[in-house]
Amino acid sequence: MAQVELFAAEPQAAARLTAWAPDQWEVASDWHPVVSSFLAGTASQTLGCFITDRLLAGAAIYPPRPWRALELTALADVRVVILGQDPYHGAGQAEGLAFSVAPGMRLPPSLRNIYLELGQDPALAPWPVPTDGSLVHWARQGVLLLNTCLTVEEGQPASHANHGWEVLTDQIIRAVRRRPEPVVFMLWGAHAQRAAAAAGLDGASAHHLLLTANHPSPLSARRGPQPFLGCRHFSRANAFLRQLGQPPIRW
Repeated sequence: MAQVELFAAEPQAAARLTAWAPDQWEVASDWHPVVSSFLAGTASQTLGCFITDRLLAGAAIYPPRPWRALELTALADVRVVILGQDPYHGAGQAEGLAFSVAPGMRLPPSLRNIYLELGQDPALAPWPVPTDGSLVHWARQGVLLLNTCLTVEEGQPASHANHGWEVLTDQIIRAVRRRPEPVVFMLWGAHAQRAAAAAGLDGASAHHLLLTANHPSPLSARRGPQPFLGCRHFSRANAFLRQLGQPPIRW
């Protein structure tokens, strides 16, 4: 708890990546085999050189702890996976969790729509309006908030895509998919759905629950054929967990 509070209190100017130092980034112990396998491969070496070069060039890279999702949510604790694309690219926004922003930051449009969907789901009412956009409390309940690309440069969305992160996140998704315990996968938008399919998640993954909808971005949240608003994914996930004898997520 103290470590999280210290991170939340850091000034925005300090909340950026300062070096490629994966050996210093904490992860839950049962993620070590996945992370170690990635770090031993060529994709990690290529990614490390790329990020080091960009830092030397003066790029502001976020977040300061790229795999914080693996720090807060152990593999054995995963009950829900929410796949994002890459971190928010504004100063001080990203905190290493998909769709989540650091405490005190203005809510991004996609997160506003996520909160709107939660608030209008009759199966969740009454739903307390959150005070900020940090989703750390989800992560601590077993919600793996995973972006497929784990770093980004300020003001440049998708700037670190296809430089190696996807190799790690594919391995992470596969590790969750192989677990015998059922997991809910929330796949919002074509990017998340392609990433899940590439990791072997499909109709054959019968014991898992795959929930698909459009991305919560204002550009697609209300569009067909699967509008995000009205998808009721959060209450459907909780109903699934209850069937398994597990407590629901306190969204």
